[in-house]
Amino acid sequence: MRLSSKQIPYSGLEGCLFGSISPFVRRWKSSERQTRAGTTTPVPDEVLDQKPKSPFYFETGYALFAKRPSRPFPPPFLSLPSGSFSDPLTTHNRSRDSRSYVNGEMIRGITNGDDAVLVGDNFIGANDGVGAWAMRPKGHAALWSRLILHFWALEAERDSAVNYSTTASAEPSPVDYLQKAYEQTLEATSSPNEWHGTTTACAALLHHDSNSSSGKPIVYVTNLGDSQVLVMRPRDQEIIFKTTEQWHWFDCPRQLGTNSPDTPQANARMDKVEVEENDIVIAMSDGVVDNLWEHEVLENVLNSIRKWESGELGENTKDRAPGAASGMLYVADQLMKAARLVAEDPYAESPFMERAVEEGLAMEGGLLARSLNLRELLLTSSQVSWTILVSLLRYVGDEKVEELSKSPLNPV
Repeated sequence: MRLSSKQIPYSGLEGCLFGSISPFVRRWKSSERQTRAGTTTPVPDEVLDQKPKSPFYFETGYALFAKRPSRPFPPPFLSLPSGSFSDPLTTHNRSRDSRSYVNGEMIRGITNGDDAVLVGDNFIGANDGVGAWAMRPKGHAALWSRLILHFWALEAERDSAVNYSTTASAEPSPVDYLQKAYEQTLEATSSPNEWHGTTTACAALLHHDSNSSSGKPIVYVTNLGDSQVLVMRPRDQEIIFKTTEQWHWFDCPRQLGTNSPDTPQANARMDKVEVEENDIVIAMSDGVVDNLWEHEVLENVLNSIRKWESGELGENTKDRAPGAASGMLYVADQLMKAARLVAEDPYAESPFMERAVEEGLAMEGGLLARSLNLRELLLTSSQVSWTILVSLLRYVGDEKVEELSKSPLNPV
């Protein structure tokens, strides 16, 4: 069940710890206080009233980690409180609503450090903002990653082909949606509200065409940069699809935004993956991919699913909440813990270490933070936040399909 943004508890990431404390204790306390998880992200209240138009949907859980809190969005995206009782130059006093807005609409998703996360019934996305922009004037990568994801989701909703196919040839076009989202973000962050930033982008869009010969749903996977989307089939214990990382050079991914030559139309890669019920779609930022090999991700996910389904966690524990989304939440949390374990081990072998050695760089251990390497044109990806979304493909049931087929199209 999707919740209203007013019903979803939200707590910001805690700040850094200071004081005389051993590195190992500080590291453990920091990671515990800076990890978040959930199954939904806020959406406008009117969206909750819309009926689903497809018999297939995502049940999603996510785990988030950030080394530093997300920066507040600047005006006009967030109206800040007045500095004095006599200052009328704010609209904050009109409402206690602290949510962010653009073009009169609530900005969807949530922010994780410089990353953005969005969860929907048929759309999940994870944009990895480049944290090095925090060191530059007018730099705000979190704003860029969140706006692009927000506009991307809106464009997908507005295209009726995503939710309902009137002809056999109708199909969504995620790259076009991303291109429009990129252009709208450029406009929203231009003068007089000029803000700079870059972000990678990856998303999975679930589409079902009732007129297709196979009748199976298709996941449209779109990627630009070095984040990764995996599609798993637990029944066969295998990964049936994964995206390919896109780099300009080592440790500098393709990215959308200020000074970047990359555009969705020219550089985004879109793949169509035929899926079935109980397949799993995982969207991960590079912080996870840099510390866990593909087979380790598969093994970790399968073990978590087995523990969840067998009830090894115990029926009365807080981890064993009912519902498939809660199961995916547990899977995402365990995968995040595995990545953190490698990242904090100075002697561990990691995929990023392997690639660095191939580039002739001296490096060992897991990767908790990359060194910044500022270039004139682009910024390398400074790992200050990690994101994992795990979605289970579900089917509403045969009795619901006939009801959905008779339902009129809902305006978006």
